[in-house]
Amino acid sequence: MKRARLAPDTALPDNGDLHPQWPGQAVLLDGRATYVRHTPPTGPAVEPALYVHGLGGSSQNWTDMAGLLAGRLDGLALDLPGFGRSEPAKRYTLAALADRVVSVIEHCDRGPVHLFGNSLGGAVSVRVAATRPDLVRTLTLISPAMPFLDLRRSVQGRLVPLLLIPRVERIAARRLASMEPEQLARQVIDLCWADPQALPAERFAEMVEESGRRLRVPWYADAYVRTFRGLVTSFLRSYLPGSDSLWRLAARVTAPTLVIWGRQDRLVDVGLAPRVAGAIDDSRLLIIDQVGHVAQMERPREVARAVLGLLDEVADEGTGEAGGRVAGPVVAS
Repeated sequence: MKRARLAPDTALPDNGDLHPQWPGQAVLLDGRATYVRHTPPTGPAVEPALYVHGLGGSSQNWTDMAGLLAGRLDGLALDLPGFGRSEPAKRYTLAALADRVVSVIEHCDRGPVHLFGNSLGGAVSVRVAATRPDLVRTLTLISPAMPFLDLRRSVQGRLVPLLLIPRVERIAARRLASMEPEQLARQVIDLCWADPQALPAERFAEMVEESGRRLRVPWYADAYVRTFRGLVTSFLRSYLPGSDSLWRLAARVTAPTLVIWGRQDRLVDVGLAPRVAGAIDDSRLLIIDQVGHVAQMERPREVARAVLGLLDEVADEGTGEAGGRVAGPVVAS
């Protein structure tokens, strides 16, 4: 494990106003539509990147950070099956979601990519990087949902026993039907942000609009519950013998990896951060104070600086100019 290298803030554009939502289109994969947003590059020599959101999120979660990195990365952000503007899937296991990410990379002829994953998307990205190393140039994990069995480590732990209830998807659908979009958006923000009051009004309005879309489509509750169940199942399997363990898969990752965590993360305990970074041979760790579960949304500039540091380091290694290894994380405040 290395310290994360932070590029100077001057290496980033002065974004001033918030970026608008990037345009996208539906891509037909296995007979179902997967929505993909594109952040147009602003530099002459860019490399492909792919962004994978977390449980209940969407491609919108990467808007500002993708814009900051557009001088170096030609970015695509997908909506996982059943989320955002993507159609539902038959299966929502971690393996099935990883297959969808691989399909997007191959369909768009993008590999190898700089792969980014937040929360659930982080766990999916670990699986992709471990099983298809030919498609991954670097890996950036932001509060990845790696396995833990102590339910007290997450405010969502209390929901796990509900997965045992038959047809709990219908219960979830009825609960969602009773909510207003603003209520749903506020609930997500309170869980994921360290300081919900810091969310810009424009971003809150976009989240309310996104929540309204979730409440209108008939498959959202089913997709959420089944994806959550698939994630919890992957946690249990990770502590059993076999090659499907997420921890064993992490040990197989060969891509240069950046692990980023918010110290105030309430969904996946920051105490997992050193273990995740330690499981991957070529890793760097950054812990950011006063940040929750979605660092790329709360502090996009700090995250983008760390990503540029990784890209610069990889480029230096390619020319034989890399520095030595330094143990321990960088802690940003």
